Amino acid sequence: MGRSGLTRRRALVTAAMAAGVPGVLAGCTGPGTGGGGAARPSAAEAARRAELALLRRSAAVSGVLLAGYDEALAAHPAALGTRLAPLREAAARHVAALTPPGERAPATASTGARTGSPDPGAGSRAPGTGSPDGRTAGPDAGAGPPGAGTASGAGAGAAGVAASGASAGGAFPRGVPAEPGAALAELAALASRTAAAHTAALVGAPPESARLLASVAAAGAAQAYLLGEGGRG
Repeated sequence: MGRSGLTRRRALVTAAMAAGVPGVLAGCTGPGTGGGGAARPSAAEAARRAELALLRRSAAVSGVLLAGYDEALAAHPAALGTRLAPLREAAARHVAALTPPGERAPATASTGARTGSPDPGAGSRAPGTGSPDGRTAGPDAGAGPPGAGTASGAGAGAAGVAASGASAGGAFPRGVPAEPGAALAELAALASRTAAAHTAALVGAPPESARLLASVAAAGAAQAYLLGEGGRG
């Protein structure tokens, strides 16, 4: 093509751009596309996604504690029902508060173990009838990991503090202790780990989420106290 042809083509492109004809520059990259045509998320969008991921992980952490209450209540409804019911409801509120708006709360590890439908006769099992060490079988005992881990990505270490038990099959990986007092002791330890995980997640959290996490962490520490020494006497 001669010089006159190139000049004519350039003039046509310029005229099309001036007229707003779409597609003239198809394939050209613009700012923020990274050369691949896919727009990169803005800093605000990246921060929003990170906060949502943090809330999901934290909701899953509290979900493990909620599962612990469900499993203990299913195993010892008569002995522990009155004492654990209000704490269980508080844990359920924490899960709901931490779940991002518009999303469903994470499924707990103790599916099927709910206060409304306890395992018939579970509370009356004698030591040695549930497992070799005298524990009653938990709803997921021996089932292995319940799907994907409850914590992944940045900050997963904090969530893993409380979720470590669930990865082996429920909040009580070895089954709920047949002795109510032993079950309370394990719940107290789980509540303490949950509070520690929420406290660790405060690092780098946005102000609003940090306030929520601090409140839930304090409530978890209080539950650990009430389940342990503070609930005796």
